[in-house]
Amino acid sequence: MVTAPGGPGAGSTGDVAARLESVRARIVSAASDAGRDPDTVTLIAVSKTVDVTRMRAAYDAGQRDFGENRAQELIDKAPQMPADCRWHMIGAVQTNKVRLLARRVPVTRWHTVDRAALVDELATRVRGASVLLEVNVGDEASKAGCRRDDVDELAGLGRGAGLDVRGLMGVPPAAGDPRPHFRWLRDTAQRLGLPEISMGMSGDFEVAISEGATFVRVGTAIFGSRPRAT
Repeated sequence: MVTAPGGPGAGSTGDVAARLESVRARIVSAASDAGRDPDTVTLIAVSKTVDVTRMRAAYDAGQRDFGENRAQELIDKAPQMPADCRWHMIGAVQTNKVRLLARRVPVTRWHTVDRAALVDELATRVRGASVLLEVNVGDEASKAGCRRDDVDELAGLGRGAGLDVRGLMGVPPAAGDPRPHFRWLRDTAQRLGLPEISMGMSGDFEVAISEGATFVRVGTAIFGSRPRAT
């Protein structure tokens, strides 16, 4: 059983429900301000290191989409959660983990497809998998994702391999204005005929919604701060 500590500021299960309601209200407000239907934005509750008790509190408050960064953590948690949860793999995936996930967890979206080897492995293990192409929008050495110039080629590879290439995913640099990066993801997705854009986290999801996000990945604003790495 997963027993990862909640970390400072995690609070009670009641706090999770209240925070989730606040995030939902902010999504509605941001979408409305942008002239968008709030129902076009899917909230993914990022549950990395979050214990199952607090995840169930979010579930009981109506949350169904959860995002995990680590394959083994997803494999451990999924059987402890209700069957109607929708699981999003939002962390880097090694090709040797695809087989494990394919056998154990029905992943709704693979958000971090960023190279040909991963396309090939998914096409072999999860035929027709729904995927997003991860782009390193800031060209940062510390982040995963394909180069901007390689997106068209990767999209073609994915489609040619039989994957359901749904959209793009990206994380802008921590410093500076995220809007240019969000706009690039939106414009490129539109150019490629891709309907989904996964962008925006706890600190910038409202800006991402204003620029066209269809998935926002929110963790600390719902579950509280995570434990520090030791």
